[in-house]
Amino acid sequence: MDTTLVQTVITELLVTLGVTPDSVVVETMAGQTLFSVLVPDPRALIGPRGETLRSFEMIVKKIAEHKGIENDHYTIDVNGFRKEQIQEIQTRAKMMAERARSFQYDVELPPMTAYERLIVHATLGEMQDLKTESQGEGKNRRVVIKYKAA
Repeated sequence: MDTTLVQTVITELLVTLGVTPDSVVVETMAGQTLFSVLVPDPRALIGPRGETLRSFEMIVKKIAEHKGIENDHYTIDVNGFRKEQIQEIQTRAKMMAERARSFQYDVELPPMTAYERLIVHATLGEMQDLKTESQGEGKNRRVVIKYKAA
């Protein structure tokens, strides 16, 4: 993926919306490329419960796709909003993984979005004694953390 081109798309779209970003930095977190955007007033760009940010991200991905960039797994973060969400999901997943390990049984997490499940799989993927798998359909799809005996 051409991260420079995606950074350019993000910056140009923000300027078109009347928002001049302080910076757009590329990072890696939870197995994904994260475009961290720093703006003076993030509230309008994030929106209620991150809805505006999700829409902004979808528009950026469509523009990038139109310019020939494949829709790889990347996420746009604004002033640490998504990083905080990722860290909360990772903390919860690790806590439940410890529960599965301690009691040596499968632990079922509550239903999650595909994005949240991806974070859980990436976070717990390298633990040798645990396995994660998604189960269920639609809005009831969840991650199950399975203990593997040695």
